[in-house]
Amino acid sequence: MERILGKRLEPERIINSIIPDNAESSSHGHYPDRGIHVLVGSPTYRGGAYALHRFLENQREIQRRFPNSELILATAEHDFAPELESLLASCGIIGRVVLYEVVKPPYARRIIWNVACGRESIRRYMLSQTDADYLLSLDHDMVYDPNVTRTLLEEVQGYDVVHSGYRLRWSDHAIGMGAGCALISRGALEKIAFRCFEFRNGDIMDDGLTLELDLIRSGCRVKKGVFAGIDHYIDAERVRSIEPQPLGLFRRISTSRPFRYALLRLSLLLRRDISSRLHFALFGLLGFKRRITRVRISAQSGD
Repeated sequence: MERILGKRLEPERIINSIIPDNAESSSHGHYPDRGIHVLVGSPTYRGGAYALHRFLENQREIQRRFPNSELILATAEHDFAPELESLLASCGIIGRVVLYEVVKPPYARRIIWNVACGRESIRRYMLSQTDADYLLSLDHDMVYDPNVTRTLLEEVQGYDVVHSGYRLRWSDHAIGMGAGCALISRGALEKIAFRCFEFRNGDIMDDGLTLELDLIRSGCRVKKGVFAGIDHYIDAERVRSIEPQPLGLFRRISTSRPFRYALLRLSLLLRRDISSRLHFALFGLLGFKRRITRVRISAQSGD
């Protein structure tokens, strides 16, 4: 269940106040952007809001670069919602706050339910309250290339969904391609729902993994890569960054549709997140190999 708070800020007033006359109308221009409406959405909660001010400053610039969009912040914390509304207004961001209820089994303890229910409330809001063509799913502990909307609109041509990879908070080498930076078409959103699993043994499959599984099952055309620069904040100051780059052979195989589907199905069958465990193990080995290579090169240079 979700409730929409506040009055939507009028685009004309906000856009005229934050976009100068000489603002760029397009950064690339290789896709038919006229009339395309993008809803940007992120679950938000106090415990993870250590980079929220950076996120909102970034969103203001992202919205300036692509004005035909609005930001939806979804929270389950009633006392946090008025503060979020005030922040949207003070930053000059077109958007709304959606208040939702976290629905989970009695034994569930993990924060993943808060995030999954937040993303689902955004999906429902978009389909029932807007005519948006795409949902740009983001996380409030990340800062994105200001042209991320236009970049992903270019990449999604011929696909239903495009994921842009980002560094994971708990790994120097692993790259996530979940719901933290994904442009999802309206048609794809009509076929899936954001959800998660928390098994009785304590293991989990978060909303990014279940999204990946459901997109495959629904026959959606999905594209993966590292298309935009992204800073992922570990805390208020420390950050893991990534820049646009091609996927090497190893990453192309490890993110391929057949490989990922087999791992996700196995994870459900065993009620263990085999997918993420193998992901971290493989990228850990890759990182170890790179460190050894650097040591060897350094040693050779010393000789």
